[in-house]
Amino acid sequence: MPATRRQGHVVVAPDKFKGTLEAAEAAARIAVGIRRAAPGVEVRELPVADGGEGTLAAALAAGFARVPAKVAGPTGLPVDAAFAVRGTTAVVELAQASGLARLPAGRTAPLAAGSYGVGQLIARAVALGAERIVLGLGGSACTDGGAGMVQALGVPLLDAVGAELPPGGAALRRLDRIDPAPAARALAGVELVVACDVDNPLLGPRGAAAVYGPQKGASGEDLVVLEEGLTRFADVVGAAVGRDVRDAPGAGAAGGVGFAALALLGATVRPGIEFLLDLLGFDEAVRGARLVVTGEGCLDAQTLHGKAPAGVAAAAARAGVPVVAVAGRVELSEREWRAAGFVAAYALGELGERPGDGLTRAGELAEVAGERLAANLLPG
Repeated sequence: MPATRRQGHVVVAPDKFKGTLEAAEAAARIAVGIRRAAPGVEVRELPVADGGEGTLAAALAAGFARVPAKVAGPTGLPVDAAFAVRGTTAVVELAQASGLARLPAGRTAPLAAGSYGVGQLIARAVALGAERIVLGLGGSACTDGGAGMVQALGVPLLDAVGAELPPGGAALRRLDRIDPAPAARALAGVELVVACDVDNPLLGPRGAAAVYGPQKGASGEDLVVLEEGLTRFADVVGAAVGRDVRDAPGAGAAGGVGFAALALLGATVRPGIEFLLDLLGFDEAVRGARLVVTGEGCLDAQTLHGKAPAGVAAAAARAGVPVVAVAGRVELSEREWRAAGFVAAYALGELGERPGDGLTRAGELAEVAGERLAANLLPG
């Protein structure tokens, strides 16, 4: 493994190690190991995210201020959530309000879970003066097409007798009409950017229900119901706004919240990791660096398709800085991870003494990985 002999600092920019380490903790523990093995090297910690869970934490670590907010959770019960603000930019993470982790006692509600709380967070950010809102999608508990989100922003979703629809994707089968004007007024003068790492359409075999519904507890019959509801929603929305975005890349993100953001809130979609690296100031942090360290829970085939480590590697390559990966598991072959731009890859599971150490001793082994990579790649 060749040493990097250039001078400069080291940037430690991992995503979360799902189930073991949050991104900030992973960055801190890897940095401890590097400093221990190479005490003369400056180490800068910059935890990142790809637009899903962890987006809020990455923004806070980059200097955004935390704003608490009590909003409706996926089943309507109140939850304590938060968003982040810096200047006139706000970062809203869907999972804070409507994530799987917000389900009471972890009980899924595939037909009734909604995204109302996400709309409440957006409204709160606008009320505080946000002119640009970054909406991170991922980890949602709902498949409601973003219906709840736009309801929270004043959009009426009415059935044939003029009654407001209840939450959830199943109810959308009864949708008769919609008035998009309140959403336009609520977000007048506000730029909404959807940051996500998926390009799924709203409907069909690659759509929100078919691909992600089972993760949210949907049975085969539930998937049929949800697909019917989303189809009806897309038909009514398309007729109301005069354009159809059901097939747009990202429309199927987060149970279809991407669709409502595009169709009714005037959002643009950006690849999550690319946009967030820009927002978090990665280019500035990497300027003059001698090495970048990134990582996540598992370095695998999904990593190569828009996940945070691949995005970090691409951005570092543009700056001419070598990149190392640290992961709980490394399932890519050496040929594959080298082709992705990594000069080395360390698996926590291979640094432990017993099977399972990569999970139970993740923090400790992240420090060991930091020591190993510093000893191998940071001479002197």
